[in-house]
Amino acid sequence: MRGTDVRPAGALRAAAPADAGPLGVDDAGRLRSALPGDGRRIVRAGVARLDGVVHPAWRANADPGAVSRGREHASGTGRADGGALGAGGGVEPRRGPRFDQPVANSGYAWWYVDALSDDGRHALTLIAFVGSVFSPYYAAARRYGVANPLDHCALNVALYGAGRRRWALTERHHASVQRTESALEIGPSVLRWEGDALEVHIDEVTAPVLSRIHGVVRVRPAALPEGAFALDAAGRHRWTPIAPCARVEVALDRPPLHWSGDGYLDSNAGDEPLEDAFTSWTWSRAADHSGTTVLYDVVRRRGERSSLALTFDRGGKVRQLDAPPVASLPPTRWRVLRETRTDVGSQAIVLKTLEDTPFYARSVVEARLLGKSVTTMHESLSLERFRARWVQLLLPFRAPRARR
Repeated sequence: MRGTDVRPAGALRAAAPADAGPLGVDDAGRLRSALPGDGRRIVRAGVARLDGVVHPAWRANADPGAVSRGREHASGTGRADGGALGAGGGVEPRRGPRFDQPVANSGYAWWYVDALSDDGRHALTLIAFVGSVFSPYYAAARRYGVANPLDHCALNVALYGAGRRRWALTERHHASVQRTESALEIGPSVLRWEGDALEVHIDEVTAPVLSRIHGVVRVRPAALPEGAFALDAAGRHRWTPIAPCARVEVALDRPPLHWSGDGYLDSNAGDEPLEDAFTSWTWSRAADHSGTTVLYDVVRRRGERSSLALTFDRGGKVRQLDAPPVASLPPTRWRVLRETRTDVGSQAIVLKTLEDTPFYARSVVEARLLGKSVTTMHESLSLERFRARWVQLLLPFRAPRARR
């Protein structure tokens, strides 16, 4: 799969609700198997490639229709610069997340964390959205014209395993959102970059069964590699691997939960709705003592397919791998198609499905890469399904909207 013009940036990490069972000890433990890090080509810092033309990419010029900080209304229309993203098209930011980055009207930005406990009994994902890409309310607002992303912000919290499975995703209005360069406040929850670590202070209510998630998650990066990756030819959708290798500490009092383990932090941004550019994509990542490897495949709205295979070591160095062949996986109960990559002559197996929804699946997959057996966290997304009106009608049951 070779794209003709893919540039640095954007990736998906929003998980829809599901009724899958808790993460078992054996299945979760396998997630620690990682892809080997003996890549064959080096990707320069600040440079990205999705099997196409290589371009430097940090962030596009802020356009007149972008919202730059919290409690501000967007005006005008968002647009992408369309050229290479780098010295001529933007300012290279400081290391770590930047929470006050401009977000175009009808566009999005999100920050994603996942982690697996050292004992294999627990896992979590956190996603902070400015312009919640899978919000039925945001989608409805866009149908009536330009929508303000700050009116559709949320912190998604998903806990797995050992009787502690929880899901929270409450959408909030711009009056409940505050942003600075180093902090993002969404309702009662706050993300804050402190020195060289991310602290997430969580205070959320679960749905559809009401309970509370309250406590602190800390993400401590091993290194902060430079660069971002564009998923489309115009650079309108961008992915930034902020800390592919990290340690995560979980300290919750509701539910009572304390553990630590390997984790991951990245960011995504786009100048238009995700479904306007893509029909589907798959993503997977795995970590071991040497680093983290990410496999990424996207199908654009016009039908072009592009792939990305990178490994990040714990010192921040990035290497590009030759993507192995595509292997089909069984569809989910909702008939969401799944596929991954594995060595020639080998098979890939779904060990466990963590999230199974009408348009999204998160799975634990075993494959063979570079001659080694590996287990990965895997995601499949169908944006064609997400656009369907019947799917939009189901989403509010697990994604309520606060009145203010």
